[in-house]
Amino acid sequence: MLKETMPLLFEAFSRHPMACARVRGSQLNPNLIGEVWVYPFLEGSLLVADIKGLPFSGFYGFHIHQRGPCIPGEGYTGFEGIGGHFSPTDQPHPYHAGDLPVLMAYYGHAFMIVYSDRFVPREIMGRAIVVHEWPDDYRSQPAGNSGSQIACGTFFPCFESNPARPIGFPSSSLPT
Repeated sequence: MLKETMPLLFEAFSRHPMACARVRGSQLNPNLIGEVWVYPFLEGSLLVADIKGLPFSGFYGFHIHQRGPCIPGEGYTGFEGIGGHFSPTDQPHPYHAGDLPVLMAYYGHAFMIVYSDRFVPREIMGRAIVVHEWPDDYRSQPAGNSGSQIACGTFFPCFESNPARPIGFPSSSLPT
């Protein structure tokens, strides 16, 4: 099986991602930054996340929410107006299209590659990707009891103002 899958992965990563998000921390987490890239793959998407500045080593909830943009709320530590988890078929948690595996951070850095057959890149444009303060428990309703939103990014097509210059993988825009 790996023999068949590896060439497909190399082919997917040889192209530009279709959806990208620049993740920024909430008012309480200003040093939290990252990027998320989404590639079309098989019948779904490959999601690549590179997040730095997480408060501690451990696990964090990671979800696609209904809408962007990620605007910090006044007097609110999260991001108002992003709605619940992306769930176009109104499934219960943990079967929302936006339910992703938890991020695992080590010394404040998390890197993850995950496949999802629950969405394709075009379906998440304009939606928010959120890092939560606690890991998702994959049981509690309606959203896994993963606590406050500590970082957020909004998915956009992977081109800046110059369409000939895509934002690619890996990122060169993150400070070291």
